[in-house]
Amino acid sequence: MKKLFVLLLLPVAALSQKNYSELIDNYMQANFTAADFNGNVLVAKSGKLIYQKAFGYRNYNTKTLLDNNSVFELASVSKQFTAMGILILKEKGKLALTDTLRKFLPDLPYSGVTIQNLLTHTSGLPDYMAAMDSSWDHKIIAFNDAMIHFLASEKIPANFDHDKKWEYSNTAYAILASIIEKVSGLSYKDYMRKNIFEPLGMNHSQVYNTRRSTKDTIADYAYGFVYSDSLKRYITPDSLKADDFVIYLDGIVGDGTINSTTGDLLKWDRALKNHALLNEAAQNQMFSPQSVMDTINKVYYGYGVTVGKDQFGNFISHSGGWPGYATNLARYIAKDFTIIILSNNESNAYNIGYAVAGILFDAPVVLPYVHKEIIIDTNSLNRYTGSYHRDSTLRINIIKKVDKLYRHREGTTDVELKPESNTKFFYGDRTDRQIEFETDQNGHVTKFWLINCGLKTEFDKL
Repeated sequence: MKKLFVLLLLPVAALSQKNYSELIDNYMQANFTAADFNGNVLVAKSGKLIYQKAFGYRNYNTKTLLDNNSVFELASVSKQFTAMGILILKEKGKLALTDTLRKFLPDLPYSGVTIQNLLTHTSGLPDYMAAMDSSWDHKIIAFNDAMIHFLASEKIPANFDHDKKWEYSNTAYAILASIIEKVSGLSYKDYMRKNIFEPLGMNHSQVYNTRRSTKDTIADYAYGFVYSDSLKRYITPDSLKADDFVIYLDGIVGDGTINSTTGDLLKWDRALKNHALLNEAAQNQMFSPQSVMDTINKVYYGYGVTVGKDQFGNFISHSGGWPGYATNLARYIAKDFTIIILSNNESNAYNIGYAVAGILFDAPVVLPYVHKEIIIDTNSLNRYTGSYHRDSTLRINIIKKVDKLYRHREGTTDVELKPESNTKFFYGDRTDRQIEFETDQNGHVTKFWLINCGLKTEFDKL
């Protein structure tokens, strides 16, 4: 698919002797041309711009182009704003993290669940999205009060007792937004504006949950689009039955619905770094490991953010996804790199951001390119099948079905691997991922390299 235009590369300061702006631009231009990236990117060092650019359309139907002021739905990147709203109220003495949700919402049946549980995804609350998919009138747009009444009246059971384990919960953060409203006496939208957006000069940011109910519009709004395999083009998710929840859940706030720009998110990141809204101790608590997400890789959840360490160092981050959108905001602490990726066509914001980090930390990154499937001897495919592992943390199986190879992982959908050479295959799901096999001198496969958005990871054959 061809694109038309790319906008606004800003002049930036150089880091050491490498032109990181040019390196990032080469990578993003390749994503735009070969991998269909559509969205906005910002990279900064200690708050100073290295790179800022907009790629593609903010509306595929009208062919209106994105610019650096385009406003994106942040999806779950919104959760850190909700967490901040709660922590501001705590700092003012309006609530305690040990308070239970029933103190504020007594109709809910979930006894003993605290605000701390809600913030750290240890509440065990049921998924309101799944519950309302089966039992809610999809012609009615739900807001938080209706969602809470639904959970109470339907007596939707908890998934597990609070504090027993970590499980990501959109319900928890929607309820936190309602607690903010109860305690502050303001709507969530007004509270965010008065306590966060206005003090930080985030003039392009707002809570936006009235697009479908009142047909409100935002200037320079980046409409979310999904790719239709049958139509071979991008369409809005509103027209898809499978995505109709974007309509009837459009009023829910707290777990999403913050809308912002890359520039405003840099202001937000700096405010967090410099504890502009909270005292230093409270800000540090937000970024401290509060609950364990991944025991093997030692990744934790703070308050509205993920904290951990990868090959590039300690990070604070959060990603988001909603039909038409994929977002990621990350900061590498030691070198104070901020990476912001906002996509309105579901490009893989998280992995693109990780590859950008690779560039900043001088790791080799393979540029995206257009893949062309070739015909190979299907009898040769058997030698690639088997189980491969990356140390003890990740295993991928390569299987063969009806003369085709597939990537198989437990709990995920099998993805077809299409050959572009006798040893290199690309994923058939339109993501920028490839597998390149290595053989010994006898032609036996010993390993493969997973190339994910340009970064290579080695997997040995078991």
